[in-house]
Amino acid sequence: MHAGNRLTLLENGAGYFPALLDAIAHARREIHLESYIFEMDDIGLRVAHALIDAAERGVQVRVLVDGIGSKDFSEELRDRMLKTGIALLFYRPEISPWRLKRARLRRMHRKIVVIDACLAYIGGINIVDDRTGQESAAVRYDAAVRVEGPVLADICKAVDRLWLLVRWSRLRKRPAKQQALPACVAEAGDQNTAFLERDTLRHRDDIEKAYLTAIAGARREIIIANAYFLPGRRFRKALVDATERGVRVVLLLQGRSDHRLVRWASRALYGYFLDRGVGIVEYHASEMHAKVAVIDDEWSTVGSSNIDPFSLMLAREANLVIRDAEFNRELRASLLVAIERGGVAMHRRTWAELPWHQRAGSWLVYGAVRWIISILGYGHLDAA
Repeated sequence: MHAGNRLTLLENGAGYFPALLDAIAHARREIHLESYIFEMDDIGLRVAHALIDAAERGVQVRVLVDGIGSKDFSEELRDRMLKTGIALLFYRPEISPWRLKRARLRRMHRKIVVIDACLAYIGGINIVDDRTGQESAAVRYDAAVRVEGPVLADICKAVDRLWLLVRWSRLRKRPAKQQALPACVAEAGDQNTAFLERDTLRHRDDIEKAYLTAIAGARREIIIANAYFLPGRRFRKALVDATERGVRVVLLLQGRSDHRLVRWASRALYGYFLDRGVGIVEYHASEMHAKVAVIDDEWSTVGSSNIDPFSLMLAREANLVIRDAEFNRELRASLLVAIERGGVAMHRRTWAELPWHQRAGSWLVYGAVRWIISILGYGHLDAA
C-alpha cells in the first residue's frame, strides 16, 4: 500500500474520455495504452487520432490491445498508426474459433493508460463508446480512476514488463530492453492505494486474495458491482459468512447484458445467495460493466477484474485497492445512485416464480461454463 497519492473517480465514459483525451493532448514524452477492446466507433477513432497527433509531435506511443477483444481493429488505421511511429502490439491474436484451446482463455483484459510515467488511468472502461442504445441516456455504467503519486512506480513496472513480454513473443527473440522513463513517485496527495495485477506467474491470485481478505474483515456493509459474476466456492462462502456476522451484503449485477449466456449462468446462483441473506440488485437502466466494490469506509477497489474464473484465474487484469474514507464514500454514493435509478431488487419469491425453463436454463449454462473450464484442464477453478 502506497501513501501520498491523488485519486480521482471517473464515472462512465462521460467522466473518463474527456480526461483521457486531454491527458493525451498534453503528453510530452511517452504514452502507454492497454485495452481489451479498441473499437472503431466515434470514441475509438477520437482516441486513435489523438494518439497519432501525439506521435507526430514526437511523443513515444505504445498501444497494446487484445487479439480477440480488438479483432475488428481497422487495418487502415493500424497502418496509419504504424507509419507515424506508434508501436502497436496485439496480445494473443485470434486463433480459429473452431479449435478449443486453453490459450484462447488467456486474454489481456487490463485497461491502463500511463502518460509520461507521471499519470495513469486504471479501471474497467475500454476504448469504446459507452452509449448502449438509441437514447443518449442509455449509457453503460462503468468506472475508472485517475492516479498520481508513488503508486506509479508499480504501475509503470507492470506495463513495461508486459510490453516486453508480448514484444518478445511476437519477435521470437528477446528484444533489447529499452530505457524506461523513471516513474514520478513524489507525493501528489494524501490517499492510500495499491496496484494489484493478475498474471500467470507471480500474481496468480492477488486480486482474489485482496477481495477475500477485505470481505473477511467487513463489519457493516459490502457492496459489490460486477459485470460478470460467477464466483467459486470460497468467494460464495466468504459472502455468506459475512451475512451471518450481521454484515449487509449487496450485489449489483447486470440486468441487461452483452453476453446473455454469462448472465444466465450468474442467475443460477441467485437462489443460493437470496436464501442466505445476500441482497441482489439487477441493473436495468443500461449495460452494467463496472468491476468495483466498497467495504465499510475502509476498503474499495476499481479495476478490470470480474469475479469469475476467467478474470480471477486466466486473464491479465489490473485493479486498484484504495484505503481512503473520502474516496470510498464517493464510490459508495455512485453505487447507491445506480441502484436507486437503475436497479431492480431480486427477491427469493421472484426467483422461485420464474418459469421453470428459465431457472433450468440458468443451471444448464452454469454447468456448461464449468464443464468447458474442466475439460480444458482448469477443473480446480471451481474452488476459486
